[in-house]
Amino acid sequence: MKRVNSFALFALSLFLLGIYGCDTSNLIDTNEEMPQRNWSYVNKLKATVEIKDPAAAYHLKFRLRHTADYRYSNIYILMRLSGPGYPVTTRRFGYKLAEPDGQWLGQGSGNLYTSTFSMLSNFKFPQAGKYAIEIEQNMRDNPLKEISDAGITVTQVKLP
Repeated sequence: MKRVNSFALFALSLFLLGIYGCDTSNLIDTNEEMPQRNWSYVNKLKATVEIKDPAAAYHLKFRLRHTADYRYSNIYILMRLSGPGYPVTTRRFGYKLAEPDGQWLGQGSGNLYTSTFSMLSNFKFPQAGKYAIEIEQNMRDNPLKEISDAGITVTQVKLP
């Protein structure tokens, strides 16, 4: 009898973890694989996010996965954001991927390293509606080799 109760408690714990342990505040979470691990200028990441609550704050993040053979210790990207009440705005971001000694900063799995970077934190969209986000690599190499995939995440900030 005690064994059944322990199992029931364990099963209930897993169920609750599944429901409450997931981050359901992501409005979008995209990921695009790069053909032959080459990210060219024309291969832009594109996402559309629908903002229903312009009073809320949002985090916009960029995720990158590269191989250990990536030849740079950083990456530059251009982010374009446009939508209702917000003219097309382009910003350039630079992100550090490795230490000076060559040690990768991202989380590694085999030959792949994944990093997530903030583009805009606590950002407030001017009004409700659909906004377009576009990201392109902004390095000198075209295509940029050894980039496995990249993505965009938009998360609504949860109030404490």
